[in-house]
Amino acid sequence: MSVKRALISVSDKTDVVEFSRTLQDMGVEIVSTGGTCRILNAEGVSCREVSDLTGAPEILDGRVKTLHPRIHGAILAQPNKESHVATLQKEGIETIDMVVVNLYPFEKVAAAAGSTLDEALEQIDIGGVTLLRAAAKNFENIVVVSEPSQYPLITKFLSEGDGEVPLDARRKLAVQAFASTRNYDRAIHKFLAGAADPHVDFPDFLNLEYEKTADTRYGENPHQKAAVYHTKARDREPSVVTAEQLSGKDLSYNNYMDMDAALAVVREFPEPAAAVIKHATPCGVASAPTIAKAYEKALACDPTSAFGSVIALNRSVDMELGKLIHDTRFVEVVIAPDYYRNALELMRTKKNRRLVRAYFPDLTDIHLKPERQMRSLLGGGLLVQDVDIEDVRPDELRVVTEREPTSEEMKSLLFAWRVVKHVRSNAIVLARDTETVGIGAGQMSRVDASVLAVWKAGKRVKGSVMGSDAFFPMRDAVDAAAEAGIAAIIQPGGSKGDEEVIEAANEKNIAMVFTGLRHFRH
Repeated sequence: MSVKRALISVSDKTDVVEFSRTLQDMGVEIVSTGGTCRILNAEGVSCREVSDLTGAPEILDGRVKTLHPRIHGAILAQPNKESHVATLQKEGIETIDMVVVNLYPFEKVAAAAGSTLDEALEQIDIGGVTLLRAAAKNFENIVVVSEPSQYPLITKFLSEGDGEVPLDARRKLAVQAFASTRNYDRAIHKFLAGAADPHVDFPDFLNLEYEKTADTRYGENPHQKAAVYHTKARDREPSVVTAEQLSGKDLSYNNYMDMDAALAVVREFPEPAAAVIKHATPCGVASAPTIAKAYEKALACDPTSAFGSVIALNRSVDMELGKLIHDTRFVEVVIAPDYYRNALELMRTKKNRRLVRAYFPDLTDIHLKPERQMRSLLGGGLLVQDVDIEDVRPDELRVVTEREPTSEEMKSLLFAWRVVKHVRSNAIVLARDTETVGIGAGQMSRVDASVLAVWKAGKRVKGSVMGSDAFFPMRDAVDAAAEAGIAAIIQPGGSKGDEEVIEAANEKNIAMVFTGLRHFRH
């Protein structure tokens, strides 16, 4: 098919004059609606009004312009069907070969401060959506252009193809047009559902839209395929799916999982912080006056488990830190806000090590805010919940033992509490100052998690503090902590066995504070 006549009706006028002029120079006749046609004529581009084709004026303040059989007959007709050709000839309908439409800015108007329901309703495009769907349906005979970014591609096809656009390209343009109308309807549905009942936390229908970022190297195992997708909502946040890979092999499914877990940990801290992650769980976390010192302390928590780890940092990687990481055995991935040039050049010499840059200069510039977390754990469904961003302040803690924590112990307790939120339950974190010394993760018994953390800490356990993601149902974990030399414990409280647990802590001269908040992570 050759493009001889184009219908242009656009809300976003970006580059439409230049595009229309190019079409005109190629011999394409242009038909347009009132506003667009006036702009084109004013710029010297010859344009026919849609009303010339329909014989009917625009009515209802522009609500009805292109909804007419002479327009949609011209778009939907199939030239290989004799009956269609005969109908066009009988009704005197002139065919249309290209439809160029973008829609009213509903989302922008609906999201604007002070926007009313009536103003939003007026931005629900009817004719434009109908034109796009009609043209996309008949892509074998029609070229559909749904956004200004496609203009250069169309121009290239027409100039190189003697006025024709290849069928494969027309099919892809149709897919993009249907994506545009789908997203448009979803935005309208979401807005109207919220306007009908703004107090509903979880709507009856969950509208999700993802765009593929990349194929991963493989899934959880090499025989599994996988890909990573991103949402528009994440584009303005530090995120592993919108981060830039600077060096190394392609990322795998597990790399993305570990990077996401690691990034969540270091964003907890306003001061320089580092996290060493294995299997989506910290094996070492620390904060310090410098990012290099934070990494050094985080790695020291469990250097054996750190083999093949993902490292996250909330400050740029300088040369001092770059040398430390470069000398660390087998680091899978490093993710940071940025890298000093000399540090990046050094670290790139290990070709397989993946270096990833999150886009923000300081990851703590963007504070965690309420949002939804989704997990596709259920066959045929999703689990959706609020993201766990709750934290406690020192004045919200309740000291329940006869001995109060010292100021240094309290500092360590609050640090342990921030870290334990990111450890798989049952979770125990042992900390001294602002560094972890032992972590027990993912155990079926809280006592086992305590024993594992103590074993990981070794000699450094004495004088450390313990953080637990959930309450102690009985005193056994406290007894184990006392035997190891732990000085203080932070836990949610709320168990039927609280009295027994507190009594055990008093017997062992352990300070204990309750947060009233649980941090399970499954």
